[in-house]
Amino acid sequence: MQNKQRYFIELAYDGTAYHGWQRQPQCVTVQEVVEEGLSKMLRSKVYITGAGRTDTGVHATQMFAHFDWEGELDPVQLTYRLNRWIAKDISIFEIRAVAEKAHARFHATHRSYEYRFNLRPDAFKNKSTYVLYRIPDIERMQQAANVLLEYTDFECFSRTNTEVKTYLCDLSEARFELDGFELIFHITANRFLRNMVRAIVGTLLEVGYGKLEVEDMHRIITSKDRGKAGASAPAQGLYLTRVRYPEEIWNNE
Repeated sequence: MQNKQRYFIELAYDGTAYHGWQRQPQCVTVQEVVEEGLSKMLRSKVYITGAGRTDTGVHATQMFAHFDWEGELDPVQLTYRLNRWIAKDISIFEIRAVAEKAHARFHATHRSYEYRFNLRPDAFKNKSTYVLYRIPDIERMQQAANVLLEYTDFECFSRTNTEVKTYLCDLSEARFELDGFELIFHITANRFLRNMVRAIVGTLLEVGYGKLEVEDMHRIITSKDRGKAGASAPAQGLYLTRVRYPEEIWNNE
């Protein structure tokens, strides 16, 4: 009997039409669509595990998921066939064999997100960025973002009533980049809490609009109280952009 082989799928998606990544009853999700595509191509039920759980309306320019398969499988041909069948707002970049116990979620060492604003309306980006009709003080927002790097407990930015064992996250990047009329907030950490990035962005906007002072970030973070932080920024501006793994998981021997 042939042993099961584990495969990683690298993909991207426009999350506008989906109720997030994770399969849900009576809602269309990215996981559901990819699983149905794989099951159809392989003529057997396939279940996948993603590197994370993006919320409703959130996008990904790089996401990974894994699945197991026992039998012959041509990754290149499967990638081609899946892209021909699957919805056009989901793209499959690569399917490749990995180490037996490689796990898309638990073995990820870092994840990077971008939050994308437009500083003027753009007919081609209005649905995929957050349009700011008043330009905030970006320098103050960067100063506030720098404060994030001094802390590891981000309970104040976590969605309430979620079952997590720890609110500790190791942030290694929190910076703004201005490219023409597009403002991009880059943030990288070993892990993120649910709704964390959108809550951070909403709070930074309040600093940028003068509703909060830069020093208020210390008070908000140490309070561990979601009610002290700003409202969450809209989902359409958030993108999962990179998931990193240790090299050894790519060894399938």
